Amino acid sequence: MSNRYFLIFYLMTETGTENLLKIYKEEMYAELNNILSYWTKNTCDNLNGGFIGRIDERNIPYTDSPKGAVLNSRILWAFSEAYSITKNEEHLHIARVAYNYLASNFIDKKYGGVYWALNADGTPLDSKKQVYAIAFAVYGCCSFFKVSGTAAAKSIAIELFTTIEQYSYDEKYTGYLEAFTVDWKQVDDLRLSKKDANEKKTMNTHLHILEAYTSLYLIWPNEIVKEKIVKLVKNFTDHIIDANTHHLTLFFNEQWTLRSTTISYGHDIEAAWLIQEAANTIKEFPLINRIKILSAKLADAASQGLDEDGSLWYEYKSSENFYIKEKHWWVQAEAMVGFFNSWQITGEQVYLTRSFKVWEYVKYFIMDHQYGEWLWGRNEDGTIMDKQDKVGIWKCPYHNSRACIEIIKRINNI
Repeated sequence: MSNRYFLIFYLMTETGTENLLKIYKEEMYAELNNILSYWTKNTCDNLNGGFIGRIDERNIPYTDSPKGAVLNSRILWAFSEAYSITKNEEHLHIARVAYNYLASNFIDKKYGGVYWALNADGTPLDSKKQVYAIAFAVYGCCSFFKVSGTAAAKSIAIELFTTIEQYSYDEKYTGYLEAFTVDWKQVDDLRLSKKDANEKKTMNTHLHILEAYTSLYLIWPNEIVKEKIVKLVKNFTDHIIDANTHHLTLFFNEQWTLRSTTISYGHDIEAAWLIQEAANTIKEFPLINRIKILSAKLADAASQGLDEDGSLWYEYKSSENFYIKEKHWWVQAEAMVGFFNSWQITGEQVYLTRSFKVWEYVKYFIMDHQYGEWLWGRNEDGTIMDKQDKVGIWKCPYHNSRACIEIIKRINNI
């Protein structure tokens, strides 16, 4: 047995689960502060306001880079949620910077919604309305309202919810359409990124609308929001989760016809706990019991991507029978929470072991001990993935800080 896993084995067999949880929580507190310290020290744009749009893997800032709505909203969410645990006033200050910049620059005051990207000086660069980004703005504003009491943040979250429902919700087939022009007309390119399929509905956007609406319901327990959460969960059970494999399916046309066979292990394990959290939040008890069973099945499906070292692979291209065995930072973060959640549902120790083993992998191979924060990931052969940002449109303090926050909260509740 390797030294790296001896501690897990010892704790499970000799001193028990209680000591494992104590160690896990202490390490999550420490790492949460490490992550937030990196973002506090390196990312504030003191010239233009907001946050620097890109910092490379060697911590070189590119101050003229575009600023993404997703990055800003995720910083807002991470520092707001962290403050509820750390009570560190610096964390609340960063959250306030993120909120003010979102409200002043990203919100489209003429047509509603948020711009996808801004120039470094804060002027609109890409004004396309990507519903995924609007969902994250809701998510961030809800968390900021909870810790700051800023009434305008709650108002923005409700207004953005209304905008999503007005323009994106599909009354005929249900679900949400992916993207629009600045003034909410049809757009040819619906993709979040170049690797995505150009389809009208995606698992990814539905998952993050669900988490945004769940967060909104906590601060605004409106029956319409509850109804939309129930319908979103039904979208997952009826269309997105494969009834046979219990993997998520990723891309669809407007009528929910499947357009992809790729399996995303990270999204499988992320959905395993986010869908359950949604059901728990609205206190729909028959739904909660059904989703608990489904959550465990999603986690089992995701575990097909586990490597021997405890990490979780990125994707499986089923049409080509080809595994992408890269170890991305966000996939490991979601695996920590998803498997922990499965342990809480089932009581089966194997899930807690999986969660902790992923964290052990992160400590040794994903945390960047030279430059700080987490690496983007590692290749199948263990080498560091080259030329991947430390901060960028997609590299944000969201998945990893959330993993720390969720583990801390869950252990405290136990």
